[in-house]
Amino acid sequence: MKLVKKIEIVTDSLEVQNVVSALEKHNVSGYTIIKDVSGKGERGLRDSEGLTDVLKNSMIIVAVEEEEVQAIVNSIQPVLKRFGGICLVSDAEWLVH
Repeated sequence: MKLVKKIEIVTDSLEVQNVVSALEKHNVSGYTIIKDVSGKGERGLRDSEGLTDVLKNSMIIVAVEEEEVQAIVNSIQPVLKRFGGICLVSDAEWLVH
């Protein structure tokens, strides 16, 4: 097992590409995107029932080295400020296979 930091980002589905671009600027080599996540936050209820990505959220999950976290968080913070969302950083263990 390898100790890493897990970053979970929930943001407007229309902004996923901006988050992915920010991750790729920091040479993040892999990520998981979960589309149509629902929940309630400071901007109200978001569900996954709409016909378009407007008013939908997606989640991006990344595992990175601890030294990379602050730069990544700093680069996605403007997206979250503009469009809402949440970013959680936690300790994780990566099963290297």
